[in-house]
Amino acid sequence: MLDPSTTLARLGGIARGTQLQRLGLSRRALAEEVAQGRIRRIRPGVFAVPALSIDVAAAAGHGGAMTCGSALRHHGVWVLDDPETLHVWLGRNGRIHPHPGCVCVAHFFEGPTRFGVVDIETALLHLYRCGGDEAFFASFESAWRRGQLPRTARNRVRDALPDVARWLVDVARGDADSGLESLVRLRLHLLGIRLDCQVRIRGVGKVDFVIAGRLILEADGKKNHDGRSARHKDLVRDAAASRLGYETLRFDYAQILYDWPTVQAAILAALTRLAD
Repeated sequence: MLDPSTTLARLGGIARGTQLQRLGLSRRALAEEVAQGRIRRIRPGVFAVPALSIDVAAAAGHGGAMTCGSALRHHGVWVLDDPETLHVWLGRNGRIHPHPGCVCVAHFFEGPTRFGVVDIETALLHLYRCGGDEAFFASFESAWRRGQLPRTARNRVRDALPDVARWLVDVARGDADSGLESLVRLRLHLLGIRLDCQVRIRGVGKVDFVIAGRLILEADGKKNHDGRSARHKDLVRDAAASRLGYETLRFDYAQILYDWPTVQAAILAALTRLAD
């Protein structure tokens, strides 16, 4: 007889009892393995290896597979949405299974009900339908930057999007250092403002954006700009840029995500000053 734990591992760590029974594992054998702690019962009829990810197990408990922003975050992609919310793909005809502490978002997009974590392309398409243009664009550029979306994959994603959304792939780039940069560039693109991205300035270093040849725009994420040392380096860079005739505007995560009107007004005012 097959070893239930090994069989589950070969099936991706999780499977329905009916699938395991077709492979020759009896209900009694599965129950014994659960009792011995060698496999887990996620819910009636669904079994997994003990080491299965908490989120993957929660998605299966809900009735499907991790998708959308949850799957992208699992794959290491930058995601705009709340990390505490679990997005679950139930397929077209899946069924929600209530479970304690459920904060899941169920997606009934076309396809069969499955378990595990969906691939990046599928997750991006689900994210577009769930989160809209900005969420999709930031994650798309992040996945591209990480080398997880080769040209053929980008083309498949573009072809699968609605016609009205394909421009998002057309204006995307593979050199955005953070999702914040992607959001800033997309929002300014919609305002008709052209940016030079990832510009190296002698005596200053690489900056996120330069607008109109004189305005430096920096999107300061938490990762590289927290702490006194990082703050000091930023001030030194800004002083060097000023010495060369640049004006620098620097915005942090909270400003870009939650106070964009103020950010936009500051950028437009600076461009007006520089045009005088």
